[in-house]
Amino acid sequence: MTRLAADPDVIRIGNCSGFYGDRINAMREMLEGGQLDVLTGDYLAELTMLILGRDRMKDPNLGYAKTFVRQMEDCMGLALDRGVQIVVNAGGLNPAGLAARLREVADKLGLDAAIAHVEGDDLTARAADLGLGNALCANAYLGAWGIVECLNAGADIVVTGRVTDASVIVAPAAAHFDWGRTDYDALAGAVVAGHIIECGTQATGGNFSFFTEIPDLTRPGFPIAEIRRDGASVITKHENTGGAVTVDTVQAQIMYEIQGARYAGPDVTARIDSFELVQVGPDRVEVRGVVGEPPPPQLKVSLNTLGGFRNEMEFILTGLDIEAKAELAQKQLESWLPVRPAELDWTLARLDRPDAETEEQASALLRCVVRDSDPNKVGRAFSNVAVELALASYPGCSFTSMPGNGSPYGIFTPGYVDASEVPHVAVLPDGTRVDIEQVTDTAALEEVPAPPLPEPLPAGETLRVPLGTIALARSGDKGGNANIGVWVRTDEQWRWLVNTLTVDEVKRLLPETAPLTVTRHVLPKLRAVNFIIEGLLGKGVAYQARFDPQAKGLAEWLRSRHIDIPTELLP
Repeated sequence: MTRLAADPDVIRIGNCSGFYGDRINAMREMLEGGQLDVLTGDYLAELTMLILGRDRMKDPNLGYAKTFVRQMEDCMGLALDRGVQIVVNAGGLNPAGLAARLREVADKLGLDAAIAHVEGDDLTARAADLGLGNALCANAYLGAWGIVECLNAGADIVVTGRVTDASVIVAPAAAHFDWGRTDYDALAGAVVAGHIIECGTQATGGNFSFFTEIPDLTRPGFPIAEIRRDGASVITKHENTGGAVTVDTVQAQIMYEIQGARYAGPDVTARIDSFELVQVGPDRVEVRGVVGEPPPPQLKVSLNTLGGFRNEMEFILTGLDIEAKAELAQKQLESWLPVRPAELDWTLARLDRPDAETEEQASALLRCVVRDSDPNKVGRAFSNVAVELALASYPGCSFTSMPGNGSPYGIFTPGYVDASEVPHVAVLPDGTRVDIEQVTDTAALEEVPAPPLPEPLPAGETLRVPLGTIALARSGDKGGNANIGVWVRTDEQWRWLVNTLTVDEVKRLLPETAPLTVTRHVLPKLRAVNFIIEGLLGKGVAYQARFDPQAKGLAEWLRSRHIDIPTELLP
């Protein structure tokens, strides 16, 4: 057992990164802002793995988050002085390379830092043999126990490859409290705490529907999870930092990128329908009652492939006859192209308004996106032809950008392999390699039966207003699918929401989803419903099927749609 905190019953774990590109000064802010035991960071996402894969193609010594090296050059000494362990997944596709680079940083700074890493997630060389196809990178989502081994060996800094986002938070708690593999409720509590703080300031007011309620969102502080021995936690932030920690800001992050009532991971499956959120003080929200179950027998694998090349040109259409102008431009461009690309998609965004007071308000945008395995078909052969229409097409023809070459795009797909097929290795500070025992106690992942619904509200007076007048929401991406979590604040609002916001109603409110498969999951303890919209994002974020490729704004679109709400529920 390793004591990572002075308090034997509470460990204080902070976050300083929610994605590769997050606030570079956040590590120093968190280390200087108040007491911490462990500082974590999440640098990986589906798109990030593709970016790192392309980095590794150019230089096999790369493949990790370079910004983390800059943070360590600035803060390694500060972390050591304060006795704060650092645990991050910034190793990406090359955790061993990042660990070696950090040792160079420590030597240059004259610091004695014990640096360890976790590997085994990279299945790229074996992907075809495992039935995963040929991928640019194939990485299994590992759990927390390799990190635990490193911390137990005295590591000051642990870097990993593709572990689950929450694992960097679960592991310090498991090491500090000496949890066992089957302490499922405690592990699940740490998973939920990890899920809440993994995306940084999204838990302290960032991307929050009712953002106008937060007094100071100028520079929100990063979140902290105070995890207790039983797995319960309090989510908070350093004093005198911006943003806020409320039941709703925490719930907003809980709803981000979830699926159903079960939140599966390699170490434990957490029941999202089991716990409650309670405001226990200013900027302090307790997460209590999380239930855990054995994990599924298979590990999820992140598969990224290069799909081909893409390009786009965007026409500006101004004033009258917008539809006719768009039809002419489309007809001309398609007939002028010397070779038609494999995919050619048009989108007309009617941003114009009648009798507009500015030219911009009188204009719509017509976007043409092309994709092909041959870069020549989507390069200048496409974009130059589009520009050639400038003096030969509709009146006022212009573009938002100059012609250019196409660029490669990626495709993300999830895969699954038996956990026994994936090595999990902790490489300790002294170089010792420790094989981590594979999980043996598992349970097949099944849907939770739908809970009974409360009685609908009695009929009464309604007012047609935006759904977001009373409802909060958060949306995100999982490969080609999108999720929208919607919740309300009172029991009476919940009775209305759960009986009104059905799959059919979502399809009516969001017509783009009408032809797609939409699934609803009901979470009564959170007064929430979560919708999974399959295929909305095409082949994943890098494919850029929509102008909002990560579905970040999808929830706000839903909140803006008008619906009949009982007047008694309105503010």
